[in-house]
Amino acid sequence: MGRIIEAPGAVDARLGARLAELRAQHGWSLGELAERSGVSRSTLSRAERAEISPTASLLNRLCAVYGRTMSQLLSEVEAEPVPLVRAADQPVWEDRASGFRRRSVSPPHAGLRGELVEGRLGAGADIAYDRPPVPGLEQHLWVLAGTLDVTAQDTEHRVATGDCLRLRVWGPTRFRCAGPEDARYVLAVVRP
Repeated sequence: MGRIIEAPGAVDARLGARLAELRAQHGWSLGELAERSGVSRSTLSRAERAEISPTASLLNRLCAVYGRTMSQLLSEVEAEPVPLVRAADQPVWEDRASGFRRRSVSPPHAGLRGELVEGRLGAGADIAYDRPPVPGLEQHLWVLAGTLDVTAQDTEHRVATGDCLRLRVWGPTRFRCAGPEDARYVLAVVRP
C-alpha cells in the first residue's frame, strides 16, 4: 500500500479550506449547507476549520451536495494533475474512526469521468452512505482479498476474493467487512 504523503493534519487543513471555499462559491451559510447535507452546523464548522478529520460518511454527504466524487474533492487539495502517479506518491486517506483506508490510484484529473481507487476495510468495519456523491454513479468493485458485504438498492451482495460487482448507485449503500480478515478491493468509478 502507498505511503501517506503528509501528516493527516496538513491534509485536513487543506481539505477544510477547500470545503469552506466551495460553500462560499455557492453563497451558502453554514445553516444552508447543514440543511442541504443533513450534517450539523457545528460539525461543518469544525471540519472547515480542520478541528476534526472528516469521516467518509461526512465527505460523501458533502460530495453529494457539491456534485463531486470523493476522489475529485480529495484531488482538489492535491498538487496539479499529472498523467502518471507512482505507487509511492498515490495519496492515501484514512477514516480512522471506521477502519476505512482509501488510496487514489488514478492520476487526478477534473475533466475525466473514470477513476480507480484501492480500498481497505478493516475486519468489523461497517460504512453506510445515505446517498451517492453523484446520482447514477457507476461502480465496479473487484475484491482482491477478504470478503465484503455490499448493500445497494435494498439488495445485499456478498463479494469474495476475485469477485467483481457492478452497480449504478442511486440511493443508500453500505459496505461491511465481517472479517476475520480485512477486505482489500479496487473500485472503478465512472461518473454519468
